[in-house]
Amino acid sequence: MSLLSKDRPWLHVALFFATGASVFITFLTQSGGGVESEALVDQLKGSAWFTASVMAILLAHELGHFVMARRHGVDSTWPFFIPLPLGFGTMGAVIRLRGRIPTRDALVDIGAGGPLAGLAVCVPLWALGVWLSRVSPAPDLTDSFPGQFSLWNVVAHWSDAAPSGNVVQVFGDNLLGLGLQRLIKGSLPAGHDLFAHPVLVAAWFGFLVTMLNLLPVGQLDGGHLTHAWFGRRAELIGRVVAAIILVASLLFSTSWFVWFVLVTFVVKFGHPPVVDDEAPLSRSRKLVCAACFLLTVLTFMPTPLRFATMPAQSAAAVEAPPATP
Repeated sequence: MSLLSKDRPWLHVALFFATGASVFITFLTQSGGGVESEALVDQLKGSAWFTASVMAILLAHELGHFVMARRHGVDSTWPFFIPLPLGFGTMGAVIRLRGRIPTRDALVDIGAGGPLAGLAVCVPLWALGVWLSRVSPAPDLTDSFPGQFSLWNVVAHWSDAAPSGNVVQVFGDNLLGLGLQRLIKGSLPAGHDLFAHPVLVAAWFGFLVTMLNLLPVGQLDGGHLTHAWFGRRAELIGRVVAAIILVASLLFSTSWFVWFVLVTFVVKFGHPPVVDDEAPLSRSRKLVCAACFLLTVLTFMPTPLRFATMPAQSAAAVEAPPATP
């Protein structure tokens, strides 16, 4: 019998704490807790901030799906959290629907419940992270087109020497995050940005998760919405979005190519029909879909993550490399 076919509370709890431990240890060992201090106690505190924030966002996202599924009488598992001691320490979390979704409205509620619940936690955490972050000298962010880390440039210049000097991670911007940052911090001085507090890094990760899940492809959250609204025509929408992702990998960031492979060959473009496929989508659910499509635009980051070199005079002004949100 599959582990997914029967509720096992101990398994979900164990995976939750295993993922929290993976996030904590990975952030501590790979990012030094995201703090400038070299003191272990400060690095432990930074990792704790990051872990609590990431796990809160992931838990809210999955519970949003879970609660909506149970509300519509669709049998589902509790969230499965996935530890991965690389990158951010996790591959996120999933729930599995064990029953068929009754109507298009239910499909929208279940699909939108996760991103909206996740953002309800992510947005205030972003605001808190911006408030806790300090302004510091920024690396040189001048870029070419196609971008420095686009697939086009990576292939064309694969033999070039790796960047030297004080290389720092630069987190991609999105419209929602930039707007909140401007409200809280105002306009930053030229040549400066935020040294990201661990909470801000976690909220950025939450924005990234939301953006990727809202892509209108297959059985991603955004795919649930397009299939609820457009039916079989949603498959064509998914293929167009996959083509756009491929173009983004060529022009902006090679990381998009990984996502192109995932959505094309793993997620794919199909979607099981709802039980009552003839019942139309209500106007209120169309408004929910429109709001989610708008959030896709507001959280979109053409280049989610890249690297830059700090100028010598700027590097000397800070104790550790700054990360920009």
